Amino acid sequence: MRVSPAFRFVLRTVLLVLVVALAGCSLFHHGKKDDPLDTLPVAELYQRGVDALDIGNNDLATRSFERLISRFPFGPYTEQSQLNLAYAQFKANKPDDAYSTINRFIKTYPTHRHIDYAYYLRGLINFDRSGGFLERYVGENMTKRDQANMHQSFDDFGALVSRYPQSRYTADGRQHMIYLRNMMAQSELNIALFYLKRNAYVAASNRAKSIIETYPQTPQVGDALAVMVESYRKLGQDKLADDSERVLKLNYPDHPYFKGHWPKYRSNLRKLIPLSNRG
Repeated sequence: MRVSPAFRFVLRTVLLVLVVALAGCSLFHHGKKDDPLDTLPVAELYQRGVDALDIGNNDLATRSFERLISRFPFGPYTEQSQLNLAYAQFKANKPDDAYSTINRFIKTYPTHRHIDYAYYLRGLINFDRSGGFLERYVGENMTKRDQANMHQSFDDFGALVSRYPQSRYTADGRQHMIYLRNMMAQSELNIALFYLKRNAYVAASNRAKSIIETYPQTPQVGDALAVMVESYRKLGQDKLADDSERVLKLNYPDHPYFKGHWPKYRSNLRKLIPLSNRG
């Protein structure tokens, strides 16, 4: 059987196309670099992430733990990797990602042996989301920022303290709660002073009274009493002003109000207990 020249030409063309395609695939395969995180056994992959955390390579740690969770969705390595991933994201200053990760861990493993640490870490994450990171490293006044994350952080540490009183993280959690409580009181005082400055005396006195009732053991109570004295005087409510001044004199005899230095008030936050240093 004779093959026509046209058929031989088509056959050669098809074969040439196949050869070129196969060569291209081969070149692409050899040129592509395999990611070792895709092939490491679970124990080695976990150790890769831990080692990265130890040297402060938070990006590699994040990638390692994310890959482990993706490749091995079940098991003790995966559970611990979720905790480690949240910490790596937190250290990389990605608090929103870290919060999402730790929240998912708490909901998925509510009886995990390290659940106390999970609550502690969530408190730290929300602390930084509220502006704590900026205040420590940039000097921004945390009390003038949105208070939602501050309150959430306080609740997270409160859950740690109440549920796990024997936890190794409870003491530091309690320190954060004192600090945050002072922050929240100072935020309320800033508002009261704002009202006072603008002659909104009813609003100022109400806000100051709320500070005394809600945050009775904070350093801001003395200033709140002074706001009440000043506001009541301006409103012509002398009895209330005298009562407030009597309480102020009894508890804060050296308050600037009695030296004529108030309400020329500079908002200097006084911290009862300094926060511990974190690694």
